[in-house]
Amino acid sequence: MPQGEHIELHRKRHGQKFDHHERKRKKEAREVHKRSQFAQTVRGLKSKIYTKKRHAEKASMKKTIAMHQERDNKHKAEDGAKAGAVPAYLLDREQVERAKVLSNTVKQKRKEKAGKWEVPLPKVRPVAEDEMFRVLKSGKRKKKSWKRMVTKVTFVGQGFTRKPPKYERFIRPSGLRMNKAHVTHPELKTTFNLEIIGVKKNPNGQSYTSLGVITKGTVIEVNVSELGLVTPGGKVVWGKYAQVTNNPENDGCINAVLLV
Repeated sequence: MPQGEHIELHRKRHGQKFDHHERKRKKEAREVHKRSQFAQTVRGLKSKIYTKKRHAEKASMKKTIAMHQERDNKHKAEDGAKAGAVPAYLLDREQVERAKVLSNTVKQKRKEKAGKWEVPLPKVRPVAEDEMFRVLKSGKRKKKSWKRMVTKVTFVGQGFTRKPPKYERFIRPSGLRMNKAHVTHPELKTTFNLEIIGVKKNPNGQSYTSLGVITKGTVIEVNVSELGLVTPGGKVVWGKYAQVTNNPENDGCINAVLLV
């Protein structure tokens, strides 16, 4: 084994701590305050170097923001007004149209990055860890309690294979695995039985999203190729997001509304 890969190997075998993502998020949030404290207390040459570095960072950030900002774009109108529509004293002036310039793809990417959509259920009840997982005792004398069984509906990919029992921390029962959802199109008022491609965001946290847990309010990606939806460019839309509106573990099926 190459030197320095023992950490990756340990993570692969045993996974990460359950609160790893939450701790990481909090550490990143604290980083801002640490930098502020350092900037206020640093003196001398170090201060000059740090100020120069921060100035460069802020300048690049402003450039990035300005690049994606909406702006008024003036351009010449293609079709002039019809004869007699404009007074004589205005005929020599060029017709100007104003348009908001911001591509839809940039907007979409921004929304996806932030993980925010206009959803039918903006707020859902948070699910406690005890409700989500059941502790499983393992070992020869059932003294070890590091395994967890997921009690909610989950989605796993097509080529999913379980880990050996020694390394499997989170068990997703096959009886609670689902790969299809009843998706309602809000404009067509029609429901389709579509295949699930993946779990995009679970409102209870990143760790549930990575496990593929589906609860009420979860945003899932579904295969809409059979609906015949096309983009303005004429390409067939393959995957679209939908929000789960029921409790799948109670109903035995997944009901969702398509995010148009």
